[in-house]
Amino acid sequence: MAEVLPGVHQVEGVDPSPDFSTHVYLVKDPGGSWTLIDTGLPGSEAAIEAYAKKHGISMRSIAKILITHLHRDHTGSLRKMIEKTHARTFSHWVEAGFIAERPAYVGPGVAPSEAVEIDERLKDGDRVDAAGGLIAYHTPGHTPGHTSFYQPERKILFSGDLFFGNGAQMSLTPPEYTLHMGTAQISARRMAELDALAVMSYHGGPFLTGGSKRMRELVATF
Repeated sequence: MAEVLPGVHQVEGVDPSPDFSTHVYLVKDPGGSWTLIDTGLPGSEAAIEAYAKKHGISMRSIAKILITHLHRDHTGSLRKMIEKTHARTFSHWVEAGFIAERPAYVGPGVAPSEAVEIDERLKDGDRVDAAGGLIAYHTPGHTPGHTSFYQPERKILFSGDLFFGNGAQMSLTPPEYTLHMGTAQISARRMAELDALAVMSYHGGPFLTGGSKRMRELVATF
């Protein structure tokens, strides 16, 4: 895929294998800049740069990098992308501590490959001047500081690993990769209260239509 919604690109070439989809999103800001949401596994910076070049996007026009959570498949290319773009970085304050490896993360999923200092440490409800205005929602469960980003005017939810796509089916990310499933269920119920047309999941999906309906059907099963 490429431009999956107007101004929302699902970067091609970052999947490590046909069986493991990783949806790094490049989103247009008002004006000439762009926002990157998550950075993929180590080495993904080459695919992101190639994709940007293919679509006429300068790496230096990527002004912000938003990280949904600490896992290596989301932060693996963070340092390289900072070097290439000089973008400011954003994550929840809890995740920022783990991304900086103070302390090292111990839990399901793979910890960051290297320590990186996050520029802007977010809390629940903070607004980020990116992609036309995003609201940062703390959605813990998968990791302690997992964050989803919601664009209220366009009703787009960038959900990180809160939700998981298996074909047309939406689920929570499987328990073996999640720190606390009960907390993830509570986070999912909260996000299901939003008016969302699209749910931009990281693995599987994305769900470009009927986002709220899909979330509400899922949380009704808990």
